Amino acid sequence: MNVSTRQQRIAELARRSPKMCFTALNHHLDIDWLQESYGRLRKNSAPGVDGQTVAEYGERLNANLKSLLDRAKSGSYFAPPVKRVHIPKDISGKETRPIGIPATEDKLLQRAVVMVLEPIYEQDFLDCSYGFRPGRSAHNALAALWQQCMSQKVRYILDLDIRKFFDTLDRAHLREFLQYRVRDGVITRLIGKWLKAGVMEQGILHLPKYGTPQGGSISPLLSNVYLHHVLDQWFEYQVKPRMRGGAFMVRFADDAVLGFTSKEDAEKVLAVLPKRFGRLGLSLHPEKTCLVPFGRPCKGDRKGATTFDFLGFTHYWGKSRRGNWVIKRKTARKRLNRSLKQVAKWCRLNRHQPVELQHKKLSQKLQGHYAYFGITGNVGWLQIFYHGTLKLWRKWLHRRGGKNPMPWVKFEQLKGRYPLPPARVVHSIYVAKP
Repeated sequence: MNVSTRQQRIAELARRSPKMCFTALNHHLDIDWLQESYGRLRKNSAPGVDGQTVAEYGERLNANLKSLLDRAKSGSYFAPPVKRVHIPKDISGKETRPIGIPATEDKLLQRAVVMVLEPIYEQDFLDCSYGFRPGRSAHNALAALWQQCMSQKVRYILDLDIRKFFDTLDRAHLREFLQYRVRDGVITRLIGKWLKAGVMEQGILHLPKYGTPQGGSISPLLSNVYLHHVLDQWFEYQVKPRMRGGAFMVRFADDAVLGFTSKEDAEKVLAVLPKRFGRLGLSLHPEKTCLVPFGRPCKGDRKGATTFDFLGFTHYWGKSRRGNWVIKRKTARKRLNRSLKQVAKWCRLNRHQPVELQHKKLSQKLQGHYAYFGITGNVGWLQIFYHGTLKLWRKWLHRRGGKNPMPWVKFEQLKGRYPLPPARVVHSIYVAKP
């Protein structure tokens, strides 16, 4: 029986018995299961604290998997600390986001455990959750947000920002939430070891008491389990039935927006959310969490008064081609500036590389940008990114020095020989299925 078939059986059992607690799952962890897990690893992923790459681990794959399986089942497996690096969180570079890089063997075992748990929790998670779930994407979340705002005539948006969620997640509450569905000793012991493994930063081992390291495949699943109990179920089954008007929520990982047709309902939820989160070990950012009036503009208005950002897009009211008010979205200015800053840095560091190589890499960057931000109604901001990239490329080619500067006339000739991909819409979110 292959791995996919076994996952389907686990999912079917979890679906038929929504209150069942699974006490025997580790028998699924066998050599075939671990081989499938290895096949799903990114072969170019960065190595962890041990410096071993995925390819190097695969040189003696069968022997390594047998050893790993024996240690995982017997309880002798040692979870190595996660290598921590910091990436800029905004264009200023002053605020950074910590990212964890587990060791290769840890990645493999985490992926194997996720393959066991995911079929169970996919039967429990609600439709409002989109982040790090199979068959769901950020564009599905954007489509759901648009459809519900338009159909429910939402007038207020509550933009939630959970302060340092992955660093402050309460492990005691997480274990409690996991116990509702999973009590297999091998699985829970492995999760406990990963939570306590600590992080290695610049050769110094840190052992935080809270949170889960970002970067491993187990972390997104655990975060969804946590917020499923803390936020999703609470809002769906306790809050919405008490609302006088319509209400909905769209959550992608730890980013969430709540929509309301009644200001009174929105203010009540905003008042009680900090208390709810505080009891369960989380806190809301007092400045970034805000209530935004977002009702359809009146007949005589020329544009909507307020906007809000979600998943890299600024959402605002605008006129359709037929003259009707619709919710539109454009690339958030912070995301656009950050993307252009990254292009500028790359052009500066690689300005002496052959033009063919620069053209290839910049084309990939543009296509990657279009793949995410290329949604209906955002062509203008895609063109801004395209022209900004052209200017930056010309600027750093011109500064290469020597006897071959790059004035605009010469650059136009080069651009004709090495054209960058123009702006294009990849996603029509108005017809995307959430």
